[in-house]
Amino acid sequence: MNKTIGQHWVLLRGLARESGHWGEFVPQLQNRFPKAKITLLDLPGTGRYYQQKSPYSITQITEQVRIAASEQGLLEQPITLLAVSLGAMVGWQWLNQYPKEICGAVLINTSLANLSPFYQRMRWSSSLKLLALLLQSNLSKREQAIVKLVSNRQECYQTITAQWTAIQSQRPIHINNCLRQLLAAATYKPDYNIKPTQPILLLNGLGDRLVSPQCSMAIQKKWQIPLQSHPWAGHDLTLDDSQWVLEQLSHLLDSN
Repeated sequence: MNKTIGQHWVLLRGLARESGHWGEFVPQLQNRFPKAKITLLDLPGTGRYYQQKSPYSITQITEQVRIAASEQGLLEQPITLLAVSLGAMVGWQWLNQYPKEICGAVLINTSLANLSPFYQRMRWSSSLKLLALLLQSNLSKREQAIVKLVSNRQECYQTITAQWTAIQSQRPIHINNCLRQLLAAATYKPDYNIKPTQPILLLNGLGDRLVSPQCSMAIQKKWQIPLQSHPWAGHDLTLDDSQWVLEQLSHLLDSN
């Protein structure tokens, strides 16, 4: 049994999102694992780093995230990553380049170039819509449309829109950083000869309208990594069904 996995969770969000977008999932995660330490890290150009420029590559983003983690003393013991979408690409790079720093990972609704065609990695209709949304000057309208794009829980749209609008009002992400992150995600091609040795769990939502569920399936097929699929959840899986995600995390810890 791996005694370190799940002791310290480090959470990474995805494209144009920050730590605040985890919302109620963080206290739910703490309640499920009361003895665990939970740390939220922002990608460069988002959250506490919203005034910084985001690098153009996943490798460079990973280096900056890792430096921030080290400066906070988070790497004294191996961490367990929980990452979404672009954040999960950062997680994959971290797993491969610095394997001793990570004892396990849960990667949600992510994709890797060369394993999946570009039209699955960022569905064209949704990607064009997302770019248009990022240029929308009305924050409330923009965030409402993003919520509808990434979530399938219609009863939560109004509440989440208000919360996300407040986040963007306080720490707005610049359009240039969004474009840099998009470029980094689109061009990320990890070493396909390397299979991480740590326990990894892939999660995806079959109702994801931003990134095709086929992308997680391609990763599963390439490296025989366990994959659990939610029958209806969208891209923001922890928002749509947090309890299901927590169950999958518990299963991962129980099996390791």
